[in-house]
Amino acid sequence: MLAAFAVLLVFQCLGEGIVFVLKLPVPGPVAGMLLLMAALIAFPRLQTLVEQAANTLLSHLSLLFVPAGVGIVAAAASGSGHWIAILASLAVSTVLALAVTGLILRGMDGEEAQGKGEDKRV
Repeated sequence: MLAAFAVLLVFQCLGEGIVFVLKLPVPGPVAGMLLLMAALIAFPRLQTLVEQAANTLLSHLSLLFVPAGVGIVAAAASGSGHWIAILASLAVSTVLALAVTGLILRGMDGEEAQGKGEDKRV
């Protein structure tokens, strides 16, 4: 189990290092996760090593959100005078996300209908 956690930590550190050296606009853990995915595809035996540790982490995932929640509560005091801007940005980003999702789904539905030669809408 310790070796599996070490593998996960090495990939996270590799991701952080690559992002830092190349100045990529991607979070280091995301880059590390992509590297881990590539390694899992290249070396399927690695999955058996990492799987138990990953499942253990996933079973305690809610505990990993506690520091983020504390950070949000601590930072909430600094945004006390900006509630209108915060609420407006939340509303606008939500509407934009819904609109983009709808447009993507509409585009996918159109491609599906063109591919089959018929439109199945009711």
